[in-house]
Amino acid sequence: MRRGLTTVAVLVAVAAVGCGTEDGEGVVVAGTPPVTPYKGPLYVPATGSDKSGAAGRALECDGKMYEGGGADAWSKGDGGKTPEGGLRAYFNMQQPDVPRTGYRVERRSDGRVLFSYDVDGRTKVAVVVAKDRKNRPGWGPESSASCDPAELPASFAKAHGYEIWTDQNGKRVATTTVSSGVGAAHCDWQQAHFLQTGEGEKRKLYARDPHKVLPSEMLTAPYDGDVRMPANARDTGYRYRDWQLWFTADASKAYVRTPDGVEAWPQVKRGQGCA
Repeated sequence: MRRGLTTVAVLVAVAAVGCGTEDGEGVVVAGTPPVTPYKGPLYVPATGSDKSGAAGRALECDGKMYEGGGADAWSKGDGGKTPEGGLRAYFNMQQPDVPRTGYRVERRSDGRVLFSYDVDGRTKVAVVVAKDRKNRPGWGPESSASCDPAELPASFAKAHGYEIWTDQNGKRVATTTVSSGVGAAHCDWQQAHFLQTGEGEKRKLYARDPHKVLPSEMLTAPYDGDVRMPANARDTGYRYRDWQLWFTADASKAYVRTPDGVEAWPQVKRGQGCA
């Protein structure tokens, strides 16, 4: 299960594989487990659309799980020699968009180890590694899951291109509610900016394009950097730095109030994006 801005690949969070040795040096740190350690089984069969297994149950998210899944088969030599090496194999094989260091052993049981990445004593990333399972020689990932990037440290979100908005109370908002970021470099869209609201069928994507680097046919209307705020627009309460997000009832455009005035960001047509 994968949520967020990667759907059309216009906002790219690039995660570099961490450095360290095969045994997990630099990946796993010493320390105590979360305040409330996970006590359930370390193997939970995948059901329906939920492939996150025990890792999904070990999470302590404020909102919904952001990403979760199982593992594919791998060849001899792909897995690790130790549980820590299995965690590194998870990073190398699956390239997840999560922190690469700072994990703790939360629990060991029946040839499986649960690693957790904790924020304020609560598990935000969980990875269960297992040894020598069918078509999976050595130690490697059996299940994994993570909370929304907004629940990870601000330094991680910033380094990986996530612009985390806040609500009227100053609380960080899940990226599946509202998020933004610059355009993809491989399409030469770095001078454009994108904002997403909602997810699934309710998902809407808006674009800021003052330099006209986006194809005009992908937008429902031209970007306008100097407009009057519509009388029927409402303040969502969402903020990113000195930006304020406003919408009219039809949500056909995103109105962003800045210290210099109001900008109208048009919607991106469905199916349009950076290939």
